[in-house]
Amino acid sequence: MKTRAIETKLLSLLAALCLVGCKEEKKTTDVAGPKVAGEKVIFAADAPQTASLSVETAEPRKVAITHFTGRLYWDDDATVRIFTPVAGRVGEILVNLGQSIPANTALAKINSPDFGQALADARTAAGNLRAAEKAFTRAKELQAHGAAPLKDVENAEAAYTSAISERDRAQARLALYGGSDKASDSMYLLRTPLSGVVVEKNINPGQEVRADQMLANATQLFAPLFVVSDPTRLWVQLDVHEADLPGLEAGQTLRIYSQAYPNQAFEGTLENIGDSLDPATRTVKVRGVVNNPDKLLKAEMYVTVDVLADATKITQSSVEIPSKAVFMKNNQSYLFIEKSPGEYQRQIVKLGIEQDGKVQVFDGVSPGQKVVTEGCLLLQALLDSEDKS
Repeated sequence: MKTRAIETKLLSLLAALCLVGCKEEKKTTDVAGPKVAGEKVIFAADAPQTASLSVETAEPRKVAITHFTGRLYWDDDATVRIFTPVAGRVGEILVNLGQSIPANTALAKINSPDFGQALADARTAAGNLRAAEKAFTRAKELQAHGAAPLKDVENAEAAYTSAISERDRAQARLALYGGSDKASDSMYLLRTPLSGVVVEKNINPGQEVRADQMLANATQLFAPLFVVSDPTRLWVQLDVHEADLPGLEAGQTLRIYSQAYPNQAFEGTLENIGDSLDPATRTVKVRGVVNNPDKLLKAEMYVTVDVLADATKITQSSVEIPSKAVFMKNNQSYLFIEKSPGEYQRQIVKLGIEQDGKVQVFDGVSPGQKVVTEGCLLLQALLDSEDKS
């Protein structure tokens, strides 16, 4: 009887173990694999793969500063590069580098045969006009008293008209050089048409100069004799990539930083955005103006530029997400959005500026949506395996 009781207990224990094993096997087989439906990947509620996925909420873009590098150069609206319009030899230089000068200041004296010939032609034409005018007046008086025929008056009038034309031509040529037939000598004075500071000087006494020094295709060989500009106002050039253009517009505030003055910011304004891309660098030329009242910044400096945008406009037009949420496929940017727990949809997005681990998204994601930041490649691999099957 005792042996039979033991056997009965053993049979009951084996039956219980079999039941537990069957339940666990049934539980294991009940966990279904992920389902792929178009651009969606769907997991069961207790799928182990979801443990490797992380999501973050897309937020309206609050950062309104974009960082660029730039180069400073002279403001062309307040700069003149001066070449000589005549050939000759430099006799005397009248200004020094760094000197402030008003408009029409004489910069240098040039002993020029070209200018001397133009001056002589103007003086000769003026003398010929005076003589022709007297002859015409005399011919009219004689004809009025019957002492000269009408044809003499007509010839004198024609000579007088021709002398006027020659005088005008000679004076126009002389005026082109900036001279006058009232000049006391034939030394040509090279002048500046604008006021400002002499910021560049490439001329020496005794140097031979020519009018054809100003060659458009050889500026690296033939520098201007003088450059006069206003150093209190500079231009800054930014080379901006296509993706950064939506956040830029004329009138935005610029803050310029230089390595020479790391703790000082200079104020400026964005003025112009180029209409074409550079085919070599695939960037757009963007120009701003920089206030430089103390003349601390120098032309040709490389600087760091912060563009301050209207935060309200940025918030309305884009959201900000972690950069690691985005991946590339076939030259297109994608991310996954969590539609509901365990349901993830692939979405094409249009990206903007990326900085500080965040990327701006203009299209494809709305504020408040949850994007996958960890496990994107796992979800993409599931979509790819479905496409191959």
